[in-house]
Amino acid sequence: MGWSSSPLGEFLRARRELLQPEDVGLPREASRRVPGLRREEVAARADISPEYYLRIEQGRDRRPSEQVVRSLAKALMLDDNGLTYLSRLARPRPYLRAVRASVAVSESVTRLLERWKQTPAYVTDANLDVLASNPMARLIAPEILVPGTNLLEAAYERRTMTTVMRAGEGKPDDEEIIREYVAALRFNGDPHDARLQDVVGRLSTRHLSFRRIWAEYDVKPLSAGVSETLIEPFGTVSLNWQTLGIPRSPGQFLTTYMAEPGSAAAAVLRTLSSGASSGDEVPMRRLEPPLVLGGSDREARDERAS
Repeated sequence: MGWSSSPLGEFLRARRELLQPEDVGLPREASRRVPGLRREEVAARADISPEYYLRIEQGRDRRPSEQVVRSLAKALMLDDNGLTYLSRLARPRPYLRAVRASVAVSESVTRLLERWKQTPAYVTDANLDVLASNPMARLIAPEILVPGTNLLEAAYERRTMTTVMRAGEGKPDDEEIIREYVAALRFNGDPHDARLQDVVGRLSTRHLSFRRIWAEYDVKPLSAGVSETLIEPFGTVSLNWQTLGIPRSPGQFLTTYMAEPGSAAAAVLRTLSSGASSGDEVPMRRLEPPLVLGGSDREARDERAS
């Protein structure tokens, strides 16, 4: 998958080809062969000349005005995230790249991670590389939430392993998670960053679905949601997660996991925190049976009861 000299043009072309005439109230002629909208149709919706739109899409005019950018976003039916991304492509700020190139997590954020004894938390960069994590994060995902891991690559590896183990039956939410990561990678990433190109190139080579999803040009930052998290040896629990940008550290993001009070997940986090604080192994035997949520532990409990 090659990289154009005009990320702005690539984005416009991809979003244009995804829109259908019916989406914008235009008739579809029987002889129509163009995927999506024609350039002149987008230009008319944006109230600019077809020649000017062609120059922008071909990369011959890379600095359209804010008014033109907003008109193009409206013509292509972009949401607020899409408008933000389009504006960034139209008016790139190269001076930010030097700031984003730093992968060091500030000492204040590192101290904050360490103080959260019952809250799993970690820091990622714009490319979804894990930069730092606290002990609780490493306990709930010991092979993923560790510095040096790329979350999107880890998600694909997990999906592959799940499919192999289940003879073709992957988890239904795997693709949704991957789509969220891909949209965040494109939204936050710098198209000129060598690390982003490395991640995209490697995933494009290994995974057909990544090439398909990446080509859809969805853009959306990670914000908040609910994750069904497998925590060995307790089973799968529901954790709320939230991701925030770190002030004064452009391109770095802090993600925390929290459990609903009184839930099985809250009990699991307390148990993990207790073991981590004492330096002992996770005190599994302190868990009441209702909190052991499946897998081999449920089978063992049934076997003991029989």
